[in-house]
Amino acid sequence: MSSNDDYDKLTKEEREARDKADAEREAVEQAALPYKWKQELGEVDITIPVPKGTRARDLAVVIQKKKLSIGLKGKDKIMEGELCKEIKLEESTWTLEDQESLLIHLEKLNKQQWWENVLTHHPQINTRKIQPENSKLSDLDGETRGMVEKMMFDNQQKQMGKPTSDEMKKMEALKKFQAAHPELDFSNAKIS
Repeated sequence: MSSNDDYDKLTKEEREARDKADAEREAVEQAALPYKWKQELGEVDITIPVPKGTRARDLAVVIQKKKLSIGLKGKDKIMEGELCKEIKLEESTWTLEDQESLLIHLEKLNKQQWWENVLTHHPQINTRKIQPENSKLSDLDGETRGMVEKMMFDNQQKQMGKPTSDEMKKMEALKKFQAAHPELDFSNAKIS
């Protein structure tokens, strides 16, 4: 039996207790990492503290499609390993801020997926508990945006007791068919 099956059998109070314990463990594990990170669906931002006065030329930063290596030249790596998921290399960057923080911006290849961790060997977070920020329709790709707008329109139509876009298409097709075949009697027809 998987832990998801176990979770589904817990009472509400037991679930809340487990969620709280998991969140506390996750917070401790994430705090122990040599960096802080946050993500949105399309990107990951990593902040790494470096010694005050660090210059860009002192850093050894290697960003690859599936690997990341960060360190100070001549010293041990601060972080190094395989990325959790692939990134868009040409849109990923790094900058040094105030000579004390290294900011790494990684553009996700798959912009519809949360990352469990930055590097595969680092502790994972529970992506099912992520509370995404509200997004704007303009943030979505054309196909997804069209689908969301259709769903919003259909929902408004239903609330007003009016036909949805699909029902309107069916009614329009029926009207065209009736106009093309006036000899047929549709008075007793039930169309669903």
